[in-house]
Amino acid sequence: MSATILIVEDDTVFRELLTTILDTAGYTVATASDGGEGLRRIQRERFDLVISDLKMPVRGGLELFQRVHCEPNPPLFIFITAFGRLEEAVAAIKGGAFDFLPKPLESPAAFLATIKRAIEQVELQRMSISLQELENAGLPPQGLLFSGRAMERVEKLVNDVAKTPTSVLLTGESGTGKEVIARTIHLASPRKNGPFIPLNCAAIPENLLESELFGHERGAFTGAVQARRGKFELAQGGTIFLDEIGEMPALLQAKLLRVLQERVFERLGGSLLIKTDVRVIAATNRDLAVEVAEKRFREDLYYRLNVFPILLPPLRERSDVIPALVKYFCARFSAAAGLRRVIGITPEALRVMALYDWPGNVRELQNVIERGIILARGEITLDELPAQIVNCSTATPSGEGLLKQSEAEMIRTALQRNRGNRRQTSEALGISLRTLQYRLKELGLTGKEDE
Repeated sequence: MSATILIVEDDTVFRELLTTILDTAGYTVATASDGGEGLRRIQRERFDLVISDLKMPVRGGLELFQRVHCEPNPPLFIFITAFGRLEEAVAAIKGGAFDFLPKPLESPAAFLATIKRAIEQVELQRMSISLQELENAGLPPQGLLFSGRAMERVEKLVNDVAKTPTSVLLTGESGTGKEVIARTIHLASPRKNGPFIPLNCAAIPENLLESELFGHERGAFTGAVQARRGKFELAQGGTIFLDEIGEMPALLQAKLLRVLQERVFERLGGSLLIKTDVRVIAATNRDLAVEVAEKRFREDLYYRLNVFPILLPPLRERSDVIPALVKYFCARFSAAAGLRRVIGITPEALRVMALYDWPGNVRELQNVIERGIILARGEITLDELPAQIVNCSTATPSGEGLLKQSEAEMIRTALQRNRGNRRQTSEALGISLRTLQYRLKELGLTGKEDE
């Protein structure tokens, strides 16, 4: 179980003892001789755990904890304290510290057992954050994300690049799931125990973007009342995901290029070089080659980012997975609503959805189903679909023929995916078994009867 640990202790002999025990156990260890030095290291580097003496000159352990605890994703704290200061240690635990240990140590084994429990807690927190962020992204789980023929090549590329430290450039239309793919690469990589830090370059005002990326020192600008770590520091040992990289201003493009080339940067208003150990995954819905040709994006940065490009197909090229996506979103949003249970979608509504181009891709499909869940009673019908989707089926005189052709193709694909099993096919399509049998007969399709 790997982890990076900071020991903050003014007693040189005791500090070296702790370092030896942890180093022998396989942990990566850094040290500081007092709380002031400890704070500076925490602001520059990423640590999973801080082991700190409670009483020290310059800045005590409790003051250090209170200063760090208000930062995003702070490290866990374990205090080491003499017997006479147990009340302070207990108060620190009530304030959010993980645990405290007596000084001198009871035994190296007991010390390492506490460290192991703390690192397990760190990993659980990371997993919880990752799952919550995935849920907040509003996109389906990766198993469903990779389904369909159009995603087979994407899945292979993701598996190939995940184990390497290579920079990745994800391209494709908005809503195709670029952040989920980035998270999948991170979780399949050797950096999976490190943080995954996303940043939407288009969502941050230009005058604040540099501080968001690289952090700032106290007094760097009006309102900078204290030093603050940027995304590159928060992502130390993990992955930074730069979404909509094509929106990054030219000045910051130059600074990002330096980080990729030299692996160092300075905070805004600072002069101290900070080393970075971060994998960069960038994403854009723009054609960066065109942006380079028109002098809106640096050519050298483009080639640094475009080491391993992955193009995500739009939903209109993945019509075979629409039934499965609809089923997933129906289950998700009906459960979230709590007051009602929508059992699925009518075949007519599903046929119309298969004809639509989905310019907003998976995210638009999600929004349509969420709206339908709110309006529907029992099943989502044509009445619960937005007008632009319903109207697409009547745009040409041959709309009825296209509907039947699309329905037949969806049912045929679902049957193949479920090896001809009608019951499993009906569940995948979100319709009853009786309805499926009727449609098979009407469309002239055959499928193996359920065992």
